[in-house]
Amino acid sequence: MRAFIDAQREHFGVEPICRALQVAPSGYWRRAARLRNPALVPQRARRDAVLIDQVQRVHRANLQVYGARKVWRQLHREGMAVARCTVERLMRLKGPQGVRRGKAVRTTTPDAKAPCPLDRVNRQFHAERPNQLWVSDFTYVSTWQGMVYVAFVIDVYARFIVGWRVSSSMRTDFVLDALEQAPYARKPERDGALIHHSDRGSQYVSIRYSSGWPRLASSRRSAPRATAATTRWPRRSTGCTRPS
Repeated sequence: MRAFIDAQREHFGVEPICRALQVAPSGYWRRAARLRNPALVPQRARRDAVLIDQVQRVHRANLQVYGARKVWRQLHREGMAVARCTVERLMRLKGPQGVRRGKAVRTTTPDAKAPCPLDRVNRQFHAERPNQLWVSDFTYVSTWQGMVYVAFVIDVYARFIVGWRVSSSMRTDFVLDALEQAPYARKPERDGALIHHSDRGSQYVSIRYSSGWPRLASSRRSAPRATAATTRWPRRSTGCTRPS
C-alpha cells in the first residue's frame, strides 16, 4: 500500500489516495519522516532490526531446526539479554520456525474412485438468508490424551455452528452425527433450497455417509415422512470448503 501511494502521489496527491483507501495520511507521513530522519524511528523498532539479524543467524547456524525457546537460550549463552516473548514475536513476523516433533495429521483423504455429487457452490460462499447454504468440515485438536477430532456444520449466512461432534477417530459416523444435529437446531424448510457443501474427503463421499441422508430427512420432527425416492432435502455438494 505504501509503495502504491509513493507511485501515485504525484498524480493524485497523498490525502485523496488515503481517503480512497481508507487509511490515515498521518501514518504515511510518519513513515516518510522516519525514512528522512532515522533518529525518529522508535527505540523498539531499532532494537528489533538488530535482534532479528541475530535470531536469523542462530536459526541458520543450527540447521534451521531451533524454535523460539532454543534460539532464546542460545542468545542468552552468547550474552545477549532479550526476552523470550521478543524472540517469539520476531520469529512470527519474519518467518523462521523450528521443527515440530510428530507427524502431521491429514484430515482430508480424497477417494478418487468414489462418486461425488456436483459442486453446486463453486467457491461462492455467500448466502442471502439462513438455511440456504451449510458447509461441513472437521479438524483436529492435540490434547494430553491424544488427537481429538471435531466435526462441524456452519450456516454460511449466520456464520453460526448449527451442528458439531467430537470424536477420537475420523470415522464416518461422527461427521454424520454432526450433520444430524443441524436440522434439530435450525429446523429448515423442506423446499429443496438448502445446499449442504463439504470437501471430497473419504468420510463425506462414503456409502455410509450417503446412506444416512434418507434417514436424516425422514427423522426430522418438523417434516412429514419421506422415503429415499422422494427425499430432496437438502441438496448435496462437494468441493473445497475453505474460502480463498
